Order: sequence, then structure tokens, then C-alpha cells
Amino acid sequence: MGKGQDNNLSEIEKKFQLFSQKAIQEKLYLHLDRSFYVVGETIWFKAYDVNGASNQLMDLSKIAYLEVMDKEQNAVIQTKFSLSGGKGNGSLIIPSSVVSGNYKVRCYTNWMKNFSSDYFFETTISVVNPFVKFDPNPDEKQEIAYDIQFFPEGGQLVRNVESKIGFRAVASDGKGINFNGVLVNQNNDTLVRFSPRKFGIGNFMFKPVAGNEYRILIKDSKGKINAYKLPEVQEQGYIMQVKDSTANLVKVIVTAQTENSESNVSLFVHAHQANIYSETKPLTSGKAVFVLEKNKIGEGINQITIFNASGKPVSERLYFKRPAKDFIVDGKVSKQEYNTRDKVIMDLTTNSDATIAEMSNLSVSVFLADSIQNDDQENISSYLYLSSDLKGNVESPEYYAQRNSNEIDSDLDNLMITQGWRRFKWDDVFSKTPVTYANLPEFDGHFIYGKVFNTISNEPASGINTYLAAPDFPARLYFSQSDATGAIRFEVKEFFGPKEITIQTNLSLDSTYRFEMANPFSKQPLKVGLKSFFFDKKLENQLLRRTVNMQTGNSFLPKIYKENKYVFSDSIAFFGAPDEKYFLDDFTRFPTMEEVMREYVRGVMVRRRQKEFHFRMVDKLFPQTIFNTDPLILLDGIPVFNTDKIMAFDPLKVKKIELMNAHYYLGWGDFTGIVSLSTYRGDLAGFEMDPRVLVLPYEGAQIKREFYEPKYDTQVKLQSRVPDFRNLLHWAPDIDTDVQGKAQLSFYTSDQPGRYRVIIQGITKTGLAGSKTFSFEVTRRSL
Repeated sequence: MGKGQDNNLSEIEKKFQLFSQKAIQEKLYLHLDRSFYVVGETIWFKAYDVNGASNQLMDLSKIAYLEVMDKEQNAVIQTKFSLSGGKGNGSLIIPSSVVSGNYKVRCYTNWMKNFSSDYFFETTISVVNPFVKFDPNPDEKQEIAYDIQFFPEGGQLVRNVESKIGFRAVASDGKGINFNGVLVNQNNDTLVRFSPRKFGIGNFMFKPVAGNEYRILIKDSKGKINAYKLPEVQEQGYIMQVKDSTANLVKVIVTAQTENSESNVSLFVHAHQANIYSETKPLTSGKAVFVLEKNKIGEGINQITIFNASGKPVSERLYFKRPAKDFIVDGKVSKQEYNTRDKVIMDLTTNSDATIAEMSNLSVSVFLADSIQNDDQENISSYLYLSSDLKGNVESPEYYAQRNSNEIDSDLDNLMITQGWRRFKWDDVFSKTPVTYANLPEFDGHFIYGKVFNTISNEPASGINTYLAAPDFPARLYFSQSDATGAIRFEVKEFFGPKEITIQTNLSLDSTYRFEMANPFSKQPLKVGLKSFFFDKKLENQLLRRTVNMQTGNSFLPKIYKENKYVFSDSIAFFGAPDEKYFLDDFTRFPTMEEVMREYVRGVMVRRRQKEFHFRMVDKLFPQTIFNTDPLILLDGIPVFNTDKIMAFDPLKVKKIELMNAHYYLGWGDFTGIVSLSTYRGDLAGFEMDPRVLVLPYEGAQIKREFYEPKYDTQVKLQSRVPDFRNLLHWAPDIDTDVQGKAQLSFYTSDQPGRYRVIIQGITKTGLAGSKTFSFEVTRRSL
């Protein structure tokens, strides 16, 4: 082993670790209450935000973005919701404007927008709009197209070296297809026959030789034959073969066909940019064999890269190491059959092996498994360990989680070859200029982005102080100074629900600027397309029943569960506790603001110069000092830079006045005190703002709604004539087990008999994920 190669490997490790510290991998998993809805129903969801390296909940982002997207990749619903400690939950009512079809629910954070949308969370739901006539099978006349791709193990084919070639054949709905394939030469001689093992995926061995040309013929289930090209064959290069040697060892064989086949090669292995293992070996007759101990590599997907003697990556592939422990989640109800309006007590237990209990966080959904129910969404375990790190759609990912089967292990390895993981490029790791990210993690609040332009030149304006506020109580004011490109960024905290925000410059100084605000949702495409929509006409009666149940449930929903109002954890304005506070109803009412300010408000001197009003405040630190510039004046939290307009405002609309009698620094701005006026409803009470102020509607993070479920704990309630047609019996998004791994919950059945499904998803503090599904029956209560 040469000293230069050692230095190369050491340099690779150093640069990779520096890169990994900045390119933190964040993953989101969303547990939806179910996968089939009619318009008017509510989607309830729970988000798990984890560190990709450990699968442990991570407290990086405080805001997540959720979109429901149609097959044209248009967002039909968008929302933001809060995360705390790596967890968050919320709800969405499906509006009547949504047409029948399949939709993608995707979720991501601001930090995740720096990377490919291949790694956003996605799951499919079906929505039926029974109020608009729909075609139950709009895609039935479409000819199903399919895509077949070939992937040499390690990345390339090299002349006269035998290689494993993985292949994957999928239809437009993302499902694998069956076919028969042959590889032929220029004389149409059949060299290899092959067909997929599972889900359209398989492999074959092949050695390209000099002087030949190759093509592949595929015959599908309908007898149609298509021709494909073999991946380009290189005259020189590196081939990697990876296979299990024993239960505890992995063998990596590197074959090099190069001008210098006696040099060194290096092996570099990592799992999610952690658990790094590296080794250098000499090539002997063009070959090097590495033997990896499995206990030295990470669980889940490992990326294996071969570097040549110059430190250049020349071959790469994935290897999956099964997690040593399974996280076992179990749920049991006290009996298998209940009456309508019965109480159900459910016991939850978790452990990470046969003996060790572990504290965990769970989400639980209980819903009627009627005959129009879709397939369940992918569980949290297979998503975090497998499909979240693979491009495209992984068909039936739970299949690969089964242990102790050589056949499944082979299928899993074929999946690793054909759906390669590329969260980063080695060019980014080796770049002399550090990689920068446009989207910062929102670890303290939501970012609102925009740009400032000069209205005269229409060029971006730099160094301009800008202010964002919304009529609200308590007052919240945010500051940003535009950078060299004119960009501004406001970090807004406790910013919830629909608002009307204002953005402005200091209009007493600047008057020639305009704003363009950015949409915070990603413009990147979906990871994978939607499968064809199909609704069985035989289920029309069930659909009618479910539609009636939805309408009845919404009609009888108590008002308190419909209205959302955010209660601030801190009722103090952004500038802190005021030095002076005046409730104007405590005083004799005057007809003008000038009289109010002169007669009641001690800390402000009213001056008039050149027919303009000015406020001058007394410095509380030096009471003999009066500031010689105007303070920051706020009306319901909105900056007003024209004192005359405040003085012309009707004082009978003002509830209180608060003062901050000292220098106040906001961003780059320095204000000689603050005068804050509040109206009775916090809505500006008809105050006419300067036309240069940009006013636009903006949706903050959603305000959490409480899930409604009636209690039949008394005879009177049990005999209530109010109908209860809930399909979704129970939704519990945030259940913590105790140190023994146990928790208990209870709820009541509705008036709907049938089989109810229970789906539990969860994760432990140490990053083990698991799920459980089971059912129980509900029969009609006898009178």
C-alpha cells in the first residue's frame, strides 16, 4: 500500500466528513389516518421528522410543508404546520372543488428543498367527489406504457470482464411488469435469456467481448416485442461485485482493466453519511478483494464507492444491511366484538426485542374498513430504512422487510442495484468552494422570502430596511435588510393561521421601492407519477352511504371543533413589557388623537413643525433627556411612518396605548422609543394605509384542530338521538409510552357496524421504527 494512496484516502474521509456536517440529511414520514376519502372529509396526519443518519427524531425544522397534488402535478391543497422535537400533526378538509381521482400527498421542510424532491415524503390517496359526475375509470382506454432500464453492477460494463446487470421494468403506474428477455449479438445469436424475479426486477450475468455488438429484445405479456440498447461497453474501467460471504461478512471484488492494473484501489463505505469504513488494497493481476465485517457498517442502505489511485470515484453501488433489532409494536382491545356506542379500551405495548422495553412515540388511527378502502400506506419502518433513500417508486416495500429468506435477500439486492441512491455527488464533496444552500433550516420560525426592486430602474435594490407585520395581538414586527441581490428574508415566530400581512420600507425615508414575495412551496416535480384511478361501479351504494355519513357528521359537529383560534403562549408584544400602558376607556374620551396624546400620555411630547405632527419621547434611562427624532409608531402592530395620519385617526376606535421609552434596536434600525396603539378587534378599524405598503393574504402554520369523538359514558348520552355516523372512530397522533413501553387509550364506537382497522405507527428515542395493524368487529346494539 503506497503512502500516496493512504494520503488520498485520508483526504477523502476528511472532505467527506466536512461535507456531511453541512449536508445534514433530514427525513419526514407522514402517517395519514387512512388512504381513501370523499370530499368534505378531513385528512388527519402525524409527521415524524428524523435525522437520516440515525433515524432519531431531530429538532431541526419547526415548520413542514404539505401538498396534495394531482396527476398534472398541480397542488390542489397546500398547508404549513408546526414541528416540535421532530414531531407535528394537523388536518386538512378536502374541499368540494377537488375532482375524483388519485392524488399524491407530499411533505418536506425548507431544508429539504435544497436537495432533490426524490427524497420528499410521498404517499398516494384516492378522493371521490360524489357531487360531480365522474368517470370511474378515466384511464382505461389509455395504452399502458412501460419503461425498462439496465444497470451494470458498480456502474459500467467493461470489455472482457463478466458483470452482473440488474434490470427494472415498470408500467406507467409504477408497478413492475412480467416479460421475457433475450440478449443477442449482431448475428441474432441468443447469448442470455432472462425474466424478472419480483416486481419487474431481476439480473443476469454477462461478459461483453471484443468485436461484437449487442442488443436486448423484450417480449411483454401481450406478445409485443421491443428492442433496447445494452449500456455502453467501455474498453477500460472498474467492475465491482458485492455478495454476502458468510452471515457476518460481505465480499467486495474489484476487477480493473486499466493501463496500470497493478496500482492500488480504495474502498469507502458509509450509511447516510455516517458509519464510515475505508480500506486500501493493491490490485494483483487486476483484482482486489475486500472483506467487510457487517458489524463495522451501518444499518439500512450503505453506499459502497471504489476510488482509484488518483482518488477519483470509479465504481459505486448500494448494499443493504438488515437492522439487528426489530421494533415490535402491539395493540390489543379487550374483546373482538363490540356493540355500537360501546367503549373500547386499547392497550399498546412496544419493545425492541423479546425482552427490552423502550419509550416510544406512537400515532393511532381507527377507521371503518368498508369495501371502497384503498391499500394501506407504506409503514414507517420500511419507509425510513428503505424507500426514503431510493429514487422512484418501491413496489410493496414491506415485502423486503421479511427475514430469513435467501430469495427475499436476493430480491432486495436486485433493488439496491436498480434503484440507486444518489443524495449527493462526489463533485460536491471535492469542490474547492464549499457547497452553499439557498434554503436555511427553519429551526426558530417560518421564513418569508421576497425581493426589493427600485420602481424607477426596476433593478433589485440592496441595503434597504424593510418591515413585515400583520394586524394582530400581541404586536409582532419583523425586520429584514435587502442583500446585494435585493433579497429579503423575515423569520416569523408564532405565525399561525390566515393573515393579511404588510411589507413596507420606512416611508418617511424611502418611497421608490416595490416588493415581490416568494411562494414558500417547492416547485420541484413529484418523485413518481400517479397510478390510474379506478372506482368499482358496484360500490355506488357504499359511496352513497359514506357521503351521507360525511354530511351528517359535518352537520352535527359541535361548533367548538370547527373554529380554530391560536392562543399565544406569550401575550406581550415583540418589544417586551411596556413602560407605560393606557386603556382609553378608563379616561374621559376626547374627540381627537391630539387631545388624547397631550392630556393622558405622559411619556410622549406632541410637537408640530411646518404643519406636521411629531412625537418626542422622554428617555426612561435619562428622564431629563427628550429624544429629538420620532419613535416607531404602531397601529395593531403595523408600522405607521406618517404621524399626521395617526393624529387624524378616530380615538374612539383605539382601545389602548403602550409606550416603550428607550432606544429600541430592530435589525439595523434604531428607534427612539415605541408608541403602540391597539384597536378593539386588532383589525386596524378602517385605518387607511399608505398605498405604497404591500398588503397581501398569507397563510401561517395551521392552527391545530381537536379531533371530535362523542362519549357515551352515561345512559342519557347512550340513548341520544343525535346520529353518530363516524367512519373514523379515533385519531391519536401523539401517544408516549412509559418506561415499560406501555400506553392505553380509549374511545367509543359509532352507530356504524362493521369491521374496523387499527393502524399504529411509531418510533423510539433511539431511532427504531415499527408498526402494527389489526381489526375488530362492531355489531348493532340490540334495543
